[in-house]
Amino acid sequence: MKINASQKVSLKEKLGYSMGDAAANLVFQMMMIFQLKFYTDVFGLDGAVAGSILMIGSISAIIVDPTIGILSDRTDTRWGKFRPWVIWTAIPFCIFYILAFYNPGIHDKELVATYATVSYVLMMTAYSFNNIPYTSLGGVMTSDIKERTSITTIRFIVVTIAQFVVQGLTLPLVDHFGQGNLQRGWISTIIIYALVAFCLFIVTFMVTRERIQPPPTQKSNVRIDIKDTLSDVSWNSMALLTFSLFVTLAMWGSAMNFYFQYNVDQQSLCNFLSHFIEVEPDEAYSLGFSAFNMMGALVQFVGVICLSRFLANKYGKKLTFMVCLSLTAFFTAMFYIPSPTDVSLMFVLNFLRSLAYAPTVPLLWAMIGDVADHIEFENHRRATGFCFSGIVLALKLGLGFGGAIAGIIISMFGYVPGTDSVQNESAMEGIRIVSSFVPAFLFCVGVVALHFYPITKEFNENMQAELTARRNMAAQSELENEIVK
Repeated sequence: MKINASQKVSLKEKLGYSMGDAAANLVFQMMMIFQLKFYTDVFGLDGAVAGSILMIGSISAIIVDPTIGILSDRTDTRWGKFRPWVIWTAIPFCIFYILAFYNPGIHDKELVATYATVSYVLMMTAYSFNNIPYTSLGGVMTSDIKERTSITTIRFIVVTIAQFVVQGLTLPLVDHFGQGNLQRGWISTIIIYALVAFCLFIVTFMVTRERIQPPPTQKSNVRIDIKDTLSDVSWNSMALLTFSLFVTLAMWGSAMNFYFQYNVDQQSLCNFLSHFIEVEPDEAYSLGFSAFNMMGALVQFVGVICLSRFLANKYGKKLTFMVCLSLTAFFTAMFYIPSPTDVSLMFVLNFLRSLAYAPTVPLLWAMIGDVADHIEFENHRRATGFCFSGIVLALKLGLGFGGAIAGIIISMFGYVPGTDSVQNESAMEGIRIVSSFVPAFLFCVGVVALHFYPITKEFNENMQAELTARRNMAAQSELENEIVK
């Protein structure tokens, strides 16, 4: 068994690892914020149909994600188990990303829906083959608790920059490249994002290392790996938390796009923005929604840097997550209150919501790394890839269901697809509800899931000490056997 004595990770490696998630978020943020509205307003699909496509893409992951988790756990190359997948899948991932936002010029709505479904499923499949090994890599770079939190903190600082780019610049880039042609604007923007993502994946592969290996006596057994993972209370808690989080984030991200175009009074938005920049009335929606997202991303960026690591080290990941997520649910529910002309209140609520949510951003994946350790601690076996694949599956199901629920609700309330459509009061009410009360309730489900998460700060410290002792003993035993030979 190859042992890396030091569990310290250099800043260069932490940054290099972060680039892989920045690349993934150039795709993920597009799916979460713009995919539903792209299907309704560019492809012209009904909201319920568009939502169903997102759900189908996520359901397909039920087979794909566990498979790639099992395969990556059993990969054995000179680069490690998980790193090779990042580079092997980079090109197909980027190609399918472009195809998912490409309009082939089909006019028949059934064929359009079929094309959208196939291209979205292919993109989600490529996402799994890339992102499950990538997230698993984060679980084997170090066993040091503080180093693991540091890695995820830096990772999500970089991710917030990617989020800032996608949420803040996408609509202006679409307008710039499209010059009135939406499809040309979208495909040009996506091609740029895909090329940047490909380069970032290469950086991640080049600079990262894997330091944690399975116990040397561990025999390959898929059935036991599945049993150990699914029976672990910490894994089940994190799976439910991840599902509820990403149902909520996808729903809220999609809904706020509609919220800004139809619920916000465009003249009031234009007047608000004119305090900072010159804005034409026909630019209010794209610039206003971009400014709203950019402000949220900046607040989140500062919150991750200043609060996340400090709070996690002082109070533990679990307590920090529970308190911050409860506050996030409260401020999300408050988005039902502003009138269409009360733009300043919307931005204040977004500031408070983003600040409350920021400390949780890096903690999720650090806690999942702790879950992989917990499974090894309880069972003396490690299946990092399968552990992370189940969490990514919960994420993707949440992403699909969140977009689907948003599409179905606004469709039930009478939303009419198309960029030039005028929405009635019922449709506006549906948009307000799916932007406030529904996602707030689902955030509360995540708080309940965290209640059952057993890995407190003290427990984690004791667990890591025990695992370190086991690994050192195994390394010493292997060294002695080699000397005897």
